[in-house]
Amino acid sequence: MKFLLALVGLLTATPALAQKLDEQPRTAIMTAFPPEHAALVGRIEQPRTVRVNGVPVTLGQMAGKPVLLVESGVSMVNAAMTTQWLVDRFAVKRILFSGIAGGIDPSLHIGDVVVAADWGQFMESTIAREAPGGYAPIFRTPGNDLPNYGMIFPRDVEVGNEAEAKSWHRAFPADPALLTIARALSSSESLARCADAAAAKCLPHQPSLHVGGRGISGPAFMDNAAYRQYLFATFQAQVLDMESAAVAQVAYANRVPFLAFRSLSDLAGGDAEQNQMSVFMALASANSARVVQDFVARLPD
Repeated sequence: MKFLLALVGLLTATPALAQKLDEQPRTAIMTAFPPEHAALVGRIEQPRTVRVNGVPVTLGQMAGKPVLLVESGVSMVNAAMTTQWLVDRFAVKRILFSGIAGGIDPSLHIGDVVVAADWGQFMESTIAREAPGGYAPIFRTPGNDLPNYGMIFPRDVEVGNEAEAKSWHRAFPADPALLTIARALSSSESLARCADAAAAKCLPHQPSLHVGGRGISGPAFMDNAAYRQYLFATFQAQVLDMESAAVAQVAYANRVPFLAFRSLSDLAGGDAEQNQMSVFMALASANSARVVQDFVARLPD
């Protein structure tokens, strides 16, 4: 009988919440892949490393403020997964993302840094079947009011949190207080123009900082001029990447302040010849990291 009671207890026990690996409240800084991480890790003072699911997390200080730095891996699921375990395993005060992006606003240039006011998902969609005269989604959801791109019909995301009932979201906002701090930055003069000493790897313009507007994310690398034009016209977004909207959504669900910094490594298909990401991704990563460090220095804690 005692054995049966013990077995029932094991089967019905509620799993304990994951233990915090570090109790120090910190600003979490996320990156997606090695060039973005490399541009920041050398800026961490007094670094020490812990691991979660085999992923190294660097704890330390930046500009005298407690931070952690992690490389999530590329794309939406990796970014969302990493964001959630950061919130679960660390005392995260706010989440920043630093990295590269493709520019879809024709007024922007490679090397520019964009701090968007909100983030949406450009590949959250209904793939419609072909019908006489075009394509016909089997049902309509919020977001289907946006223009379609052939068989692709955008759709919004349905989610809520402890403070708000589940509802449809076209984009998830950056934290207003963090945006206010970003607007006070004047980092443009410190942004790099040359990827290296070779003149062929220097930009013809001085990169600049842009705060506000919209960013969009999706699980596909974007390098198509026609789709770029469609996305800009449809979402009125400035930049496009593969992670920020996923982080923004998880941050919203957990009610954690979020802000993303993205520097243009390419024009997402709008480049004059071939895509420029391989040429300028290190420069863009460094420009984003510079702005992030300036931003962290202005944080109150």
